Amino acid sequence: MNPWLPTSPCTPPGCARHEGPARGPLPAAVLLFAGCALTLTGALTAPLALLLGPAHRERLIRAWAHGVVRAFGVQVRVVGRPDAHRGGPGVLVVANHVSWLDIPLIAAVCPGRMLAKSDIRHWPVLGALATLGGTLFVERERLRALPAAVHAIASALRGGARVVVFPEGSTWCGRGPGGRFRPAAFQAAIDAGATVQPVRVRYLGAPAGHRVPAGAAAFVGDDPLAVSLWRVVRAAGLTAEIVVLPPIPAGSVRDRRALARLAQSTVASDSANLPAESVHH
Repeated sequence: MNPWLPTSPCTPPGCARHEGPARGPLPAAVLLFAGCALTLTGALTAPLALLLGPAHRERLIRAWAHGVVRAFGVQVRVVGRPDAHRGGPGVLVVANHVSWLDIPLIAAVCPGRMLAKSDIRHWPVLGALATLGGTLFVERERLRALPAAVHAIASALRGGARVVVFPEGSTWCGRGPGGRFRPAAFQAAIDAGATVQPVRVRYLGAPAGHRVPAGAAAFVGDDPLAVSLWRVVRAAGLTAEIVVLPPIPAGSVRDRRALARLAQSTVASDSANLPAESVHH
């Protein structure tokens, strides 16, 4: 098996099911329109945002990304805050991968340049938005493209950028153990002397007092994007949770594989040492 093409055992029939309260078709259609409209607005106004200073642009991106998740009818829960970046090499943000919602959810907290498969470049609306946002596109079907991808990530990090990577290489439903973190992107962090910022993403269903991982948000296997969008807006009571975990200096670990394992175990752990007051919506 090609190591640059990891696969997930998750499938839409087996994993992407909603088992909680549901919205009616009309309210769901309103949310679908609102979410798509706000996403399109971001794509159309992105060139204007580039005229802003970095601090103002980041605040605008965070507010817009948070609004996108909420517009699709999903609550947002953030635990912890990323450390302020104070110059020097950038930050490699690594997260588990569950859904297309992961992208705006992470951008609401840690906006940065995404690493994404090259076919996303051709998605309607989202492809244009990703390109304008400085996404680093990778041809996952070509193993020979891996060194160039590592070089591109390292160059961005050396320039002080925040780069967001999903090292599992595929989406997993979030109801069980996820995939193994591939070490390539971590080599870029070591090469650039960057910090690795692990974050954990979960989607929880209602009721609030007894939340369990929700299948409605999972975007796995050959699930069509339109079907996933409709499933999300029909599912009432969804909460997207993102946990910002303690950062890891890349130079503190002996090699890329050890760094990947440490980041993976940090993301998978439910016992992160986070202050209670770090929870916000």
